Amino acid sequence: MLKSAISGVTVASMPSVAWPEQKEPIPRKGRIKQSVSRWCYEKIPLDDLCAYAAKIGLKAVDLLGPEEYEIPGRHGLVCSMAYAGGGEIPTALNRVENHARIEEGFRKNIPLAAKAGVPNVITFSGNRAGMSDEEGARNTILGLNRVKKIAEDHGVTICMELLNSKVNHKDYMCDHTAWGVQVVAAVNSPRVKLLYDIYHMQIMEGDLISTIQQNIQWLAHFHTGGVPGRHELDGTQEVQWDGVMRGIAATNYQGYVAHEFVPSRDPLASLREAVDLCDV
Repeated sequence: MLKSAISGVTVASMPSVAWPEQKEPIPRKGRIKQSVSRWCYEKIPLDDLCAYAAKIGLKAVDLLGPEEYEIPGRHGLVCSMAYAGGGEIPTALNRVENHARIEEGFRKNIPLAAKAGVPNVITFSGNRAGMSDEEGARNTILGLNRVKKIAEDHGVTICMELLNSKVNHKDYMCDHTAWGVQVVAAVNSPRVKLLYDIYHMQIMEGDLISTIQQNIQWLAHFHTGGVPGRHELDGTQEVQWDGVMRGIAATNYQGYVAHEFVPSRDPLASLREAVDLCDV
């Protein structure tokens, strides 16, 4: 199947791996609305990934650009988190010289996201590069205050991502929940929140369920990924994913949980296994 996926053969033509052929989408419990991050399956054509995602009961596809916003709709899905010009991981909101560029991107793309039914767009703090966390927080608050009305006017939520600075993104500033919450609470907009990446925050903090439940009002989106390694959500890693999902569901969270792990085995089988595990 991996060979077929990489060569671009459509999902419909792929042989089943471990499950009988599904003529209808797999019914899911619905307590967790699951999505899949596009970049982890970049060798599979997007339409094929969407078709397979719909088939296994996903509701959305994550991290698409403006030219792709409407593609999931062909398959009854939405883009649950979009790129919209919100900066890059190392260079974003914590420096005022980036604010005009980010505002320009959001003014152009947030209306397109709203038109396509995209609920969230992504942004970042940027790296420290010698800047104190206090100064970075002040600058990030300024930047988010500058763009929040764009999001509010169009009903789209700007999500600043929490990332680890220990393994993957050295020097990234928004690397702890407390810092991110401090910033978005100061902005105090229903359309400015955090993207809580469970993989990254397990590396930085642990204490996942308690932290999520205490801060759920500031969290608009979640990503998954096995720790360590950011691979499958299986017995080779340390997070009890069904327990974390139950913890999220207990808050009456209504947003999406997007799988953002890099498959080390058959990619579509790995995705199906993760969706089954997180369907609590």
